[in-house]
Amino acid sequence: MTTTVEGLSARRKTIVLVTCCLSLLISSMDATIVNVAIPTIRARMDAPLPRLQWIVDIYTLTLASLLMLAGAAADRFGRRRVFRIGLSVFALGSLLCSLAPSVEFLIGARFVQALGGSMLNPVAMSIITTVFTGRAERARAVGVWGAVVGISTALGPMVGGGLIDALGWQSVFWINLPICAVALVLTTRYVPESKSATARGIDPLGQVLAIAVMFTLVFGLIEHRPAVFAVTAVALAGFLYAESRHRSPFIDLRFFRSVPFSAATVTAVCAFAGLGAFLFSASLYLQGTRHYSAVHTGLLYLPMAVGVLIFSPLSGRLVGRHGTRLPLVAAGTLMAAAAVMLTTLRADTPVWELVIMFATFGIGFGTVNAPITTAAVSGMPTDRAGAAAAVASTSRQVGVSLGVALCGLLTGASLWWTLAALAAIIVVLGVAANTRWAERSRDRVAPLLEQKVPAHAG
Repeated sequence: MTTTVEGLSARRKTIVLVTCCLSLLISSMDATIVNVAIPTIRARMDAPLPRLQWIVDIYTLTLASLLMLAGAAADRFGRRRVFRIGLSVFALGSLLCSLAPSVEFLIGARFVQALGGSMLNPVAMSIITTVFTGRAERARAVGVWGAVVGISTALGPMVGGGLIDALGWQSVFWINLPICAVALVLTTRYVPESKSATARGIDPLGQVLAIAVMFTLVFGLIEHRPAVFAVTAVALAGFLYAESRHRSPFIDLRFFRSVPFSAATVTAVCAFAGLGAFLFSASLYLQGTRHYSAVHTGLLYLPMAVGVLIFSPLSGRLVGRHGTRLPLVAAGTLMAAAAVMLTTLRADTPVWELVIMFATFGIGFGTVNAPITTAAVSGMPTDRAGAAAAVASTSRQVGVSLGVALCGLLTGASLWWTLAALAAIIVVLGVAANTRWAERSRDRVAPLLEQKVPAHAG
């Protein structure tokens, strides 16, 4: 059960929405800005490829590990309180990143930044749902929230490129500081405190085992140590065993009995693995192979970003009218086509071809987000929809981490063919998740999840 905040003026609600969107702006821009900065950091710090991969993956893995815990902590201890802590820690991490004297220090600072980042988006969304209580106004607020994702994705490469060329790579972290400061002031002044009426139980063992699975898997890929995968397998087995017996599990495994939910989770991993690999590899290609400036690189990312910006809301409307099958098939097909085209990359590939490749990828990726969230929560009881959406959000971060990890394991055409295969999986799952068999599995799960979970469990 979630409390709501009644009686706020329209002006105050607008300020609350702006405040929450500021947190989304910095966390969403962070991915594209940092990827544009990677080649410069490589040159300035003489960093090997695995360390560059960890600059991205330590952030996304920490987010994936702590998103659900941060949401539960906000429900228990107060959403405004946790949100303010998140903003403060994110600002501290950003400052430490800008002062990093070595790549190892930078990786550690990125970890601090991610600790704060994990308390931003899920908590901000909870604040929005408690403040905007009417169905129509909540839908509008969530629509604005979604638009900010597209805008920040479009702005990130251009802003990052301009900052890097003018002020150095450190400036991509400086930009977070004034935004965090403004958001902190607005949060303190305008955001009301709220908690969940029923606190979820804590599952520390499940949390630790999930972290072990994710980190050992990515570590084995980045550091080329296949023996570590044995630890991953043991941790995964332990996680499945522990979660199946916990009364208030970290992730309710009954979710996965719904074919649409399971398909949405795998689709999120595949799509965002493609995004992570694309952003990381394209930055190294544009600045390393073609010797473009950071500004030039940012401009070449623009076709992809515009594709995401335009087709994300269009996909949402398409899902509302026709369901998730068509947008998922279209998204997977376009991402696969882009990956196949990227297998032909050369040092002298014409710029107009790059624009077509990047735009095709952006349109495909922009189309995939709305059906992932819709499929994840469809058929779920109202009080479990948030938890289901959180699993999908976690899967997105895991996907980015795996995509970046693949960039060291695979190079050139082999990487792009792998991404084409992942995109093909999205097409297959888009069809499979919309069969009558899948719908029956979803309908069977809902009654199971409506059984009350003891709040004191754990």
